[in-house]
Amino acid sequence: MKTFHHSEPFVLESGASLPGLEIAYHTYGTLNSTGSNVVWICHALTANSDVADWWQGLIGENKPIDPAKHFIVCANIIGSCYGSSGPHSTNPSTGTPYFNTFPQVTIRDMVQAHILLRKHLGIERIHLLVGGSMGGYQVLEWSLTEPNLIDRLFILCTGAAESAWGIAIHTAQRLAIEADPTWSEATHTAGSAGLKAARAIGMLTYRNYQTFVRAQTDPDKEKTDHFKASSYINYQGDKLVKRFNAQSYWILSKAMDSHNIARGRGESANLVLQHIHQPTLLIGITSDLLCPPEEQQLIAQNIPNTTYHEIDSPFGHDGFLIEFEKIGLILDSFLKN
Repeated sequence: MKTFHHSEPFVLESGASLPGLEIAYHTYGTLNSTGSNVVWICHALTANSDVADWWQGLIGENKPIDPAKHFIVCANIIGSCYGSSGPHSTNPSTGTPYFNTFPQVTIRDMVQAHILLRKHLGIERIHLLVGGSMGGYQVLEWSLTEPNLIDRLFILCTGAAESAWGIAIHTAQRLAIEADPTWSEATHTAGSAGLKAARAIGMLTYRNYQTFVRAQTDPDKEKTDHFKASSYINYQGDKLVKRFNAQSYWILSKAMDSHNIARGRGESANLVLQHIHQPTLLIGITSDLLCPPEEQQLIAQNIPNTTYHEIDSPFGHDGFLIEFEKIGLILDSFLKN
């Protein structure tokens, strides 16, 4: 991991300002002499910038996105806890971490941070801009912010605006975090129990009824407690608490709620989508409860040059991370064409 230090004030969409900015990022491969081989990947809610680790099925030697051919960049979003400026960063005015006083950020703020890093790296053209879920939100915003620098888009399980359904889920997750009496404490572990509960809510939306019934049904019909499904939810919650923190989760869920490409642009989301001119590969998952196919179809109907594929998968929203073989074949064909 590398870190870009931006020493100038960074003004957020809210009007609040950070005195400086740190952006953690990974790169793989080499920028070619014409600067035409950049693949920039925007990550989702709790991921980090090491995309070669969490998306191994698509990135690597002889994979559709190959460091032998492409210069791959992934930056940790601001507000996260994986190296970019966020709640655990030091507030220079106090000399202590921001914790839950870190200012609210939006998807557009994340894109502006990406643009600062792009300029720092000397990248003048992005051959392919990629993102799934919240990463797709960043891709859509960036394609509208710097339309002449981006050649192609690849988005999965995403939407033009956060839905009322998504906002309701995030609100329930934040209520769980806020119910933790440690939430307002100025510590690195504040709100951990609430974060575990928030992750439990999230897991129900990342998967679906069929997934849980197939994988978590107990064979023992005599059981009255300690069910597999309960153990699985507890395990996933504990796993996230070990690698993430509640303040970042709270802030980033708010950032997702703010996502709406029509905000401030004077047109409906449908019309704004029609301004995106890049050839776009769009993939939806049939069983996705969080960003269901109708959200992908709205995008496909309005971005003029879109290739839309719908993958029949039992894995729900997490299918964009799991169904890499199906996704890889589709992406490989798109890149070759």
